[in-house]
Amino acid sequence: MKTRFKKKGKIIDIGITAVAGALSVGVMLYGVYHFGLSEAWPELVLNVFYIACLAMIWMYFFNRLDARKFNYWCSVCIGVTVLLRDILFPPPLSCYALHLACLTLSVLLLLMLTFFYARKKWKTYSKRNLWMIFIVDMAIAALYNYVIYTNPINEYTNYLLTEIWIRPTITYGLVACFVSETE
Repeated sequence: MKTRFKKKGKIIDIGITAVAGALSVGVMLYGVYHFGLSEAWPELVLNVFYIACLAMIWMYFFNRLDARKFNYWCSVCIGVTVLLRDILFPPPLSCYALHLACLTLSVLLLLMLTFFYARKKWKTYSKRNLWMIFIVDMAIAALYNYVIYTNPINEYTNYLLTEIWIRPTITYGLVACFVSETE
């Protein structure tokens, strides 16, 4: 099969992203099985969007999906997960300031994704702007990570830590794919 990228570094970036994302989604699917559908159904809904993003990354990598469709659908899937997990149904946080910071960053990320896929000349989107999408998503995950570590550890902790880092991993894959498209 012919791949879209020729540089070894880019192939490794996409490969590591896809493998890490697939392992994380697998852990979360096991978590849904372990805790039961009645308790973990939101994770199952989010995993559907994550699986769609991973499938699109692979399709894009192997030239089965053109850049415009990949741009649109991957941005929409990530945007839906931001909307569901961080804006409409945010996890309860003990500190109101952290909750407000996460909510603000989530709205910013959603606006950045909307701006990215709504541009008619999206190839003019700069590398700095693409990396900002990833950085904002990493900041959200880092804040959630901080909250999880400051709370007492229980049986959900490992699954929560895995779940919060899936989206930044997939966002990194999206950015890694498009950094080369902007050149």
